[in-house]
Parts: sequence; C-alpha cells; structure tokens
Amino acid sequence: MLQNNAILKSHIDKLWNSFWSGGIANPLTAIEQITYLIFMKRLDDIEAKRERDAEFTGDKYKSKFEGKFIPPGMAKENAIDKKELRWSVFKHYPADNLLLHIQTKVFPFLKELNGATSPFTKHMANAVFIMPKASLLVEAIKTIDALFLEIEKDATDGGHSFQDIQGDVYEVLLSEIATAGKNGQFRTPRHIIKLMAELVEPQLGQRIADPASGTSGFLLGAYQYMLTQMVLKENPDIVLPDEDGFYRATLSAMLNEKVKGIIENSLYGFDVDTTMVRLGLMNLMMHGIDEPKVDYKDTLSKSYKEEGMYQLVMANPPFTGNIDKGDINEDLKLPTTKTELLFVERIYNMLAMGGTGAVIVPSGVIQNSGKAFEALRRLLIEQTELKAVIALPSGVFKPYAGVSTAILIFTKGGETNNIWFYDMKADGYTLDDKRNKVAETDLPDIVERFKRRNTKTDTDRKAKYFFIPKKEIVNNNYDLNLSTYKEEVYEEIVYEKSEVIMSKLENLEMDIQKGLKELKELMCEK
Repeated sequence: MLQNNAILKSHIDKLWNSFWSGGIANPLTAIEQITYLIFMKRLDDIEAKRERDAEFTGDKYKSKFEGKFIPPGMAKENAIDKKELRWSVFKHYPADNLLLHIQTKVFPFLKELNGATSPFTKHMANAVFIMPKASLLVEAIKTIDALFLEIEKDATDGGHSFQDIQGDVYEVLLSEIATAGKNGQFRTPRHIIKLMAELVEPQLGQRIADPASGTSGFLLGAYQYMLTQMVLKENPDIVLPDEDGFYRATLSAMLNEKVKGIIENSLYGFDVDTTMVRLGLMNLMMHGIDEPKVDYKDTLSKSYKEEGMYQLVMANPPFTGNIDKGDINEDLKLPTTKTELLFVERIYNMLAMGGTGAVIVPSGVIQNSGKAFEALRRLLIEQTELKAVIALPSGVFKPYAGVSTAILIFTKGGETNNIWFYDMKADGYTLDDKRNKVAETDLPDIVERFKRRNTKTDTDRKAKYFFIPKKEIVNNNYDLNLSTYKEEVYEEIVYEKSEVIMSKLENLEMDIQKGLKELKELMCEK
C-alpha cells in the first residue's frame, strides 16, 4: 500500500525534515513528539466519527470532548471546555497561543485519556511535550493534516482500510530511527519479524510475549499473522503476497470487538527504556489495539517473576551489554552477566512447558567456547527441542550494525535429536547501509523448507539447508555455528597448458606488430 504512494512518503519526509531543521535532531525524541501530535489528530477524528454515528443511529454517546477539564495546577473555576482540546479547534489558534495551549492543556488531557489504571496513562506520566518553537509546531500540524488527507484519499481510491494505511505510515515513521540505542538495541527489520512469525505460527488465544519489546514489532508481527490466518480461512482469494513474499491481510478485515478483546489479553511486552515502552504502546494502538499490555520492566532483574506463563516468546534482545551481578534474577542460573546469554535463558524460563521460543542471537552465542556460552547451548539442546538454527547474513541489521546473527527456534520440554540448519544468503534487500529492495530472497524458501523439513532427505551439507544429529553437535562442545558443519563447494578452475598460453601470446604479439606496421605505412603515405 504505502510503498506505492509517493505523496505519502513525501509528507513523511517533510515531517522529519521539519523537526530536524527545527532543532530536534534526536530521532527518538522526534518520533515521540510526532506521535503525540498524531494522537491528538486521530483522537479528534475518531470522536467526530463516533458522534456522527450516534447521531445517525439515535444512540447516546458521550464524547471524550464533552464537559470541562481542569489543567494541572489550576483551580476548578479555571476549568476549560474540552472542545478547546480538539485538533480541529486548536489548529486554528494563532501560533503564539498554540504552543502554550498544547503544552499546558491539550497534552495533560492526552496523558490522562485512558483513565488512571491504563498502561498508556501510567507510562505517559513522565512524558513531556517538547517543541522548541511555535513555527515548528504550526508546520508540523499542517503537514500531519496533509498526511491524513492523503491517507483518506488512498483509502477511498485504493479500497484499503484507513487504519491499515495509518499503521503503515507509523511503521515508516518508526523505521526512520536509524541510530542504535543503548546496550546494542536497534529496530528489527519487519521482514525478519514476518519470517519468524511464519516459522512459529502464532495462534489466537495464545499468551505471547517479548521480554525486550522495543517498539513492539514482534507483538505486532504476531498480531498481523493471526489476523491473516483468520482471513485466509474465510476468504483466501482476497489475500495476496506482500513485497516480501508473505501473505498479509488488512488488519481491520477481522478486527471485531471479540477478536480485539482476545488479542488485547494475549500480547505482552516489556522494556527497560521508557521511550521505547511509550512507542511500543502507541505502535499497537495505531494498529487498532486500544489497551495494549506493554510495560516498563527489566525482565533480567529480581523484580521479574513471570515464569512458565507464555506459549510463545519472540524476541531480538540487546546483543551487547552486561547487568550488575547483584541485580540478576535468581532464577537465571548461567554463570554470566552478559545480556545476550541471560535473555535466551529468560525466554526459556518464561515459556510454559510445550511453549515455543524464537530469538535472534549474535554469532557468539552459537559458537563461543566460554563456559556460559556452552552452558546455554547445552540448556537448549538438552532441555528443549532445538528445531532450527537459521544463519542470517551480516548485513541484515544495517545501518544499525553489521553483526553476524542467527535465529534460534526451540520448544521447551521437547527432545532434540537432530537440528535443522539453513544458510540464508539473501533477505530481499541489499546488504549495505542503503538496504534497497532487490529480487533475490531466501525468505519464502526458508518457510517452505522448514515446514517440510525431513531428517531423511535434508542431509546434503553442501546445500543451503541440512540436518545435523545431536550427537555430532554434542561432540563439538555444543557448537551451533553452521559453518562448522557445512561442506563448502569449491569449483576447480582448469587452466590451459602453458605452451598453449605462450602460443596465444606469440600470435597476439605478431598481430600487434602487423597492425603497427600497417599504421606506420599509412602515415608515411600521407
């Protein structure tokens, strides 16, 4: 949808450029402030629609903009009419009054929107509306209005859901966060998330979690997969492959109140970065989940107590970093403070018996010889069914990082007999910092081969995929590095005999001399 609309892309670029030139250079700060403005716009639009619907049907509806609001620090007699908090009203205010009005009245109202007990209100408590100058705010409001007009036009002309396009727009905004965060955090490419969802097949009603959820990309990926499966059962003809070769239905196609209720009680995210928690909440809310369960929590610390509670955990935890030894949860037994190891153990502990984990790890986790590294691999091989190790090319996470990584898929309580390896060479994008779309991709092949994997036929170690028996891996100190087991194919280059080469060189020299002689004679004639 979005990738075919140049006007939408130009509005998004304009929005980012205005914040950059306006003095907000940090992409995380910019996306937060843009998100707040988009929320103000969407809240007004949604309430206006509900008011019109109620008027048409004759039903009673109390708008969120009915009544009075008492801004923080003000007396009751200074309460203002909530209508003044509507985007459609305040966007017409003079620039000098607009900034102060949003900072002191609209934004405080937004922070308390879902009631005192909602996760959104809880995590918005310390949020701040930062806008260095009124002129930037005016320009941003105009650009967002233009952006939503184009979304409406695209929805009408293209037959797409407004909410689906809006969700796509927000995903593009999030993709602009091109700076690695703390402790090696960075945004997981959405096509890799889609790949992992296809491999583990999230089911409606499962409890699904991400212990380092960031912008909630994995929770959103599980959500999109589940809705797509529902549409495929009801009307498969309307679902077409997306740009990455995966089938994805429009989000709103099956999103009734019953499904929404089940999903809102199925997806759980945790992160130690309050900005990421807010962005994760808003990402899910932009995609139709009104009350997402994303919380500020260090899942490696002693305060985290949720063991054996989830049927599926999908994650791309921080790759580099250490936690203070005294803060590590006592249920984590690995002899290490390295977060890339502890998070995998955390995922194992979070899973209910029979639950499945899908996690991206740096190459060190699968091959380093240290005591803790080997202990983690032993845990996965001896106490789970380690189903797959999918080696990713090192450019997958550019421009954030060039690290070599792998996807591990395992089921808690199962038994490992053989492990399936796949050597991914192409993910559909160039493996440089630009990450431009290309035709070459292994993603659909990985899904197909994984679902049809067979220990009797997948034995060719010269191929992209093959099984390795557990015994061999154990004998290699639980090494899970694909290159340890893959047999490389070297093409023999056959050179011509030396006398043949010399003869060709002599003939070439004779031809050159002949040509020079003819050229010289021609010049003499002139």
